[in-house]
Amino acid sequence: MDTQAATPADPSPRMSSEDRREQIVQGALAVFGSKGYVGSTTDDVARAAGISQPYVVRLFGSKENLFLAAMDRALDELLAAFRRGLAETTDARPTANRIGDAYVDLLRVRGLHQTLSHCFLLGGHPVIGPAARRGFATVWRFLRDEAGFDADTARSFLAEGMLINTLIGLRLVDDYGNDPSITELFLACFPTELPEVLEIAPRGNAPW
Repeated sequence: MDTQAATPADPSPRMSSEDRREQIVQGALAVFGSKGYVGSTTDDVARAAGISQPYVVRLFGSKENLFLAAMDRALDELLAAFRRGLAETTDARPTANRIGDAYVDLLRVRGLHQTLSHCFLLGGHPVIGPAARRGFATVWRFLRDEAGFDADTARSFLAEGMLINTLIGLRLVDDYGNDPSITELFLACFPTELPEVLEIAPRGNAPW
């Protein structure tokens, strides 16, 4: 989705309400991922989605509901990607490598990783906090029960995922090749996926 080219407009009558909702949620992931919950507005999301702000509010009711929808989508896509990696039995690599690659590939969904990071910083919010805690626990249970990781392996996997989120959220890709420390960090985090990551990671001058 070219968020820079998108302009607010009333949705086409030929587009179904489900298609419009999908367009808005994708825009919400990009905006909330970049600006966080407090720093974002429904108008920002409308511009990213190319849909009028009144329609966004009419469909979701509030920014809080929109953020919850974006969080649910991010968690659903995350778990679906993990399960695809887990089911790839023709791949002889360890489970952690397969689902780790699936996690990195989700960088193609703009804002997904950063939205999850913002979710996990909102524990004090009366509505988002409980939902985010449930989501985090669901990911942990997947790693323990479905992936079959012991507690220490699950902890290490989550910690590496959070490190990747930090690299992406800080848009440190701009410093790759210029700062030796950042270059080394990228090489350590993405030993096989680096060309793909350098291509799709958001840059500092991206609007979201």
